[in-house]
Amino acid sequence: MDEIRIRGLKVFAYHGVYARENEQGQDFIINLTMGCSTQKAGINDDLEASVSYEEVCEILQQEMKAQTWKLLEAVTEHISAVLFAKYPILRELTLEIQKPDAPIDADFQAVSVCIHRKRHTVYLAYGSNEGDCVHHIEEGIAAIDHDPFCRVKHMTRPIKSTPYGGVEQRDFYNGVLRMETIYEPMELLHFLHGVEKAQGRDREHSVHWGPRPLDLDILLYDDLVYDSKDLVIPHPEMAKRDFVILPLAEIAPFVRHPLTGKTIREMAQAPMEKHVKKN
Repeated sequence: MDEIRIRGLKVFAYHGVYARENEQGQDFIINLTMGCSTQKAGINDDLEASVSYEEVCEILQQEMKAQTWKLLEAVTEHISAVLFAKYPILRELTLEIQKPDAPIDADFQAVSVCIHRKRHTVYLAYGSNEGDCVHHIEEGIAAIDHDPFCRVKHMTRPIKSTPYGGVEQRDFYNGVLRMETIYEPMELLHFLHGVEKAQGRDREHSVHWGPRPLDLDILLYDDLVYDSKDLVIPHPEMAKRDFVILPLAEIAPFVRHPLTGKTIREMAQAPMEKHVKKN
């Protein structure tokens, strides 16, 4: 991947844990590497097909001075989200912010925080069968799309399905969406749980496979295979659920399951329990 680099940009700002840092300010040094394709810009000599480093420098200075943070970690995350939102061409970045005059009683050149972020393609299943289902789904997806770390790219229309898992309850409205995010998997999971909670879901006291105002499940995250106590990717139940695989096949027919190698279209043609209700 091509890179556009900015090195040693000095900005005077007021970030720090101590009150005197917020009041007196100090110099910060920014190093930024942006990963994107510059080939079209190079062939056509067209700045509009690339990223203007002059404009980026202005953005970096503005965002460094726009508000005060205690932690460099917070500054870097904020700036990375701003840049990804501003430049769709940007696929990844490495951002370092140095603090050469940090109030540390030691002989040092600089302290810094350096992060690497990239756009990840994620497929989510959404569902609802409690309260105003369509409203919960629309509000939840709007919350995802309005978050600075996420962008919804494609969404299937909701379909009706009978409940899965044997619990007596109302029919569900289900669908799938494709999104881009710079959240890492666990951060994305925590964010999605917050979106569910805002629509009234109480995971702590809910019945397993029971009714819920909003359910958001990570199906695929790039081609990642991830297994932890709280999160498994790819979703281990996705192949068994026609209300997941059928809409997923609409928007990602040729995406391959990272473990089996099968395309989603092939998975949709396999025998499985029938839950999707015909119109």
